[in-house]
Amino acid sequence: MSAAMDTESTYSGYSHYSGHSKKAHRQGSRDRHKSPRSKDGSRSEKSVTIQTPPAEPLLGNDASRAEEGQDDNWGETTTAITGTSEHSISQEDIARISKDLEDSVGLDCKRYLGLTVAAVLGLLVFLTPIAFILLPQILWRDDLEPCGTVCEGLFISVAFKLLILLIGTWALFFRQPKADLPRVFVFRALLLVLIFLFVFSYWLFYGVRILDSKDTNYQGIVQYAVSLVDALLFIHYLAIVLLELRQLQPTFTVKVVRSTDGESRYYSLGHLSIQRAALVVLENYYRDFTVYNPALLTASKSRAAKHMAGLKVYNVDGPGNNASGQSRAMIAAAARRRDSSHNELYYEEADHERRVKKRRARLVVAVEEAFTHIKRLQAEEQQKAPGEMMDPREAAQAIFPSMARALQKYLRTTRQQQYHSMESILQHLSFCITNNMTPKAFLERYLNPGPTLQYDRDRWFSKQWTLVSEEAVTSGLQDGVVFVLKCLDFSLVVNVKKIPFIKLSEEFIDPKSHKFVLRLQSETSV
Repeated sequence: MSAAMDTESTYSGYSHYSGHSKKAHRQGSRDRHKSPRSKDGSRSEKSVTIQTPPAEPLLGNDASRAEEGQDDNWGETTTAITGTSEHSISQEDIARISKDLEDSVGLDCKRYLGLTVAAVLGLLVFLTPIAFILLPQILWRDDLEPCGTVCEGLFISVAFKLLILLIGTWALFFRQPKADLPRVFVFRALLLVLIFLFVFSYWLFYGVRILDSKDTNYQGIVQYAVSLVDALLFIHYLAIVLLELRQLQPTFTVKVVRSTDGESRYYSLGHLSIQRAALVVLENYYRDFTVYNPALLTASKSRAAKHMAGLKVYNVDGPGNNASGQSRAMIAAAARRRDSSHNELYYEEADHERRVKKRRARLVVAVEEAFTHIKRLQAEEQQKAPGEMMDPREAAQAIFPSMARALQKYLRTTRQQQYHSMESILQHLSFCITNNMTPKAFLERYLNPGPTLQYDRDRWFSKQWTLVSEEAVTSGLQDGVVFVLKCLDFSLVVNVKKIPFIKLSEEFIDPKSHKFVLRLQSETSV
């Protein structure tokens, strides 16, 4: 009684209920001790890994879920935070963490090495035209012919062309990477090799024909530098065509199916490699697919296990007697159970829909009643407001207890409670109150399961995906190619189909042919 009174006095601004549920603790324990799944694949398949930049802590989802300890009964219970906590970790988790650490270190080295090579090459490209112009002035300045008006105009041309090239290079190449691909981007690597050979050939010609002979025609040297800058601009245009424009025209249609629940989407893609197509699929997956909820699959699995359970037959006459009769009886009983299973499924789904509709109606009424207690004060009314003024966070905390029980029951019935913590609901409620949104706008997040990005990042984000493909991941998409994107809990099966060639024909209709005759019968009804 004293503990309950202390808790009630501590949280006097809220409505709390007594008791404590162990459901979240058991679920969290099962998640921590669940061993990682093994990666299946045949010998003919090639498996590579797509990993996002490690901007998050290493432990990612598992550590955040274990440390949160979110109670599913936040609408009915009060959680007391003490100074001690218990954590457990298995040997498999330690091995998995060490493997993820090694993979992340290797991918970081590979990414930074590529960026370093590109940065050094880009610096060499921009300094080369300037060096072509300055070296004669430094080495044999007295022997150079005077630079006339045309030569000085070329200085301005080189300066502005280098500025345009600098801006275009920054916009095209120096962008934040969205993911770490398992293999190099072929077109980007070819462009880097082309630029290196191009600059090297210019330096070779410059060293042999200008530096060795100490050419005195300074205007010709400046024109040589201008030609280099012009060629670099054309290479930049080629990079835009290969890296950006080539993939814009839709050429293939891909069907993405989630392996657990069969949810599917269709997307149109251009000429892309398999690894870049996988990256596009993952970007669209987080935006278009509903969040993966394994709790929705538990009921169907238990129902299937119950229907597949066999019947136990006892033989009272002793072993070996009437074996054929027992077999026939078991087969007949199994057939009757199979015939009646669809009725059980029908009534079970109908009962679930009835309970969802009932609790949804209660939730809507509770939220509408809670929002009636909040009124946004106008500027002239704030001076004479009779009640106490609160900020949006305080207002959300004040009206939340009146809707907490109905919201919790609805989330439990629809099996969404693991994706909505009490803190996230309070933040969303405060956001709705701040922007003067209606109760329907507040309930939209909970009544209609939204895309994956709508929920808390720690509850759905998978740091590592594995790309499994029989073809090389650097090869382009082709008709009939199938590849799989695997994460810890499910996989995405991608089937590629080429858009067929469409032939249109034209048929001319003479406008004079639109003539009609109204025929009236002589006999009429009397």
